[in-house]
Amino acid sequence: MNGDKIRINLDVMMAKRKMSLKELAEKVGITMANLSILKNGKAKGLRFNTLQSICRELDCQPGDILEYEND
Repeated sequence: MNGDKIRINLDVMMAKRKMSLKELAEKVGITMANLSILKNGKAKGLRFNTLQSICRELDCQPGDILEYEND
């Protein structure tokens, strides 16, 4: 588990859907600061209801946003 991590590809999905950080934050109901922390891979956790809301607004699956990486 040395180099294992979860990569967040939120920026990729936002770009595909042409949605800004501000727009997604408003639609999901979280602050831009918290969404930015998630987008930049600095979050320590993610609530399922937040993930559901993001997937609903971006019309995607959790696997489109979250990616497991091991070194």
